[in-house]
Amino acid sequence: MNSFKPKVLRHKSLPSTNNEAARWATLGAEEGLAVVADEQTAGRGRLQRTWISPLGAGLYCSVLLRPKFSAERWPLITFVAALSVSDALWEACGLTTDIKWPNDLLAGEKKICGILAEVIESDEGRVVILGMGVNVTRAAFPEELRGVATSVEEATGRVFETSTILHSLLQALGRWYPLLGELDGDEKIVAEWTSRSSYADGKLVNVVNGDDTLRGITRGLEPDGALRLETEKGIATVRAGDVSKVRAV
Repeated sequence: MNSFKPKVLRHKSLPSTNNEAARWATLGAEEGLAVVADEQTAGRGRLQRTWISPLGAGLYCSVLLRPKFSAERWPLITFVAALSVSDALWEACGLTTDIKWPNDLLAGEKKICGILAEVIESDEGRVVILGMGVNVTRAAFPEELRGVATSVEEATGRVFETSTILHSLLQALGRWYPLLGELDGDEKIVAEWTSRSSYADGKLVNVVNGDDTLRGITRGLEPDGALRLETEKGIATVRAGDVSKVRAV
């Protein structure tokens, strides 16, 4: 039985939806609380990067999760998020997306969605705050990012209501997230993620982690979502880093 029941709290403006969801977590809020803002004034992405969040230009949403399954599966929560956003953009907008490890969604090889999961402590135990930012209109990012970012409007030629995408997103999250509590749910999630990602297998990439860069051909995922990379020295297992495709010269 699916026990994931989202409850949406909407705001005109917030510094960060992740921070607001974390605040509610410390107050004892139940799993499924979704904090949504029309804009973020201090949004952030992975590695403390700024996530630009102009008013009315994107979907900025953070969901509070209180996982009851093994901590070994927690890294797959971002994979669940990627599948859920992928479903939502297809169901609400007719847009097919690619997934770049670990959790960026691409349209036309440009980033359309970022995902950030943060773990915090509360009186009821550890909590995951799952943040998702989708570029909905052309105004979602500045002109200097046109080469690497895109939006639903640019990819489809149409403008969609963020509320429509949000509805589909929360429905999809309600389908995928409970799988992590099932016996073979992790295998199903990894298999589905792999089927939707051109980066999962056979792609020459660079992986940058701090000052280190590793180059190799992707060879699928480990059960916990780590990336397998075939390098000159053999198979390496990558659990952190930024992936970029190596373009032919």
